[in-house]
Amino acid sequence: MQAKPQLVLTTCPDKETAQDIAWQLVDLQLAACVNIIAAIESVYRWQDKIESETEYLLIIKTQSGCYTELENTIQALHPYELPEVVAVPIEAGLPAYLDWINNNTK
Repeated sequence: MQAKPQLVLTTCPDKETAQDIAWQLVDLQLAACVNIIAAIESVYRWQDKIESETEYLLIIKTQSGCYTELENTIQALHPYELPEVVAVPIEAGLPAYLDWINNNTK
């Protein structure tokens, strides 16, 4: 099966965690690029209470062949008991950019 480009999203509690995860994913060639978006507000239900926290969003550019290892790496590095890890397929994009993603991931 041919690897397909995808975006993976995760949130982090602080900038340092976001940077550490981003650097590790790129270093391990599990991501070609990771964008860190600062200071988003997350409202969610956790253990029957509505919570609100400021978080950092990671937008991870990868390919489907890396997903399992990428997910495992995020779980190993992440401080949350249940981190958000959501993959979204990229249906279309600049072909040269999509090739760049595949060429910079294992």
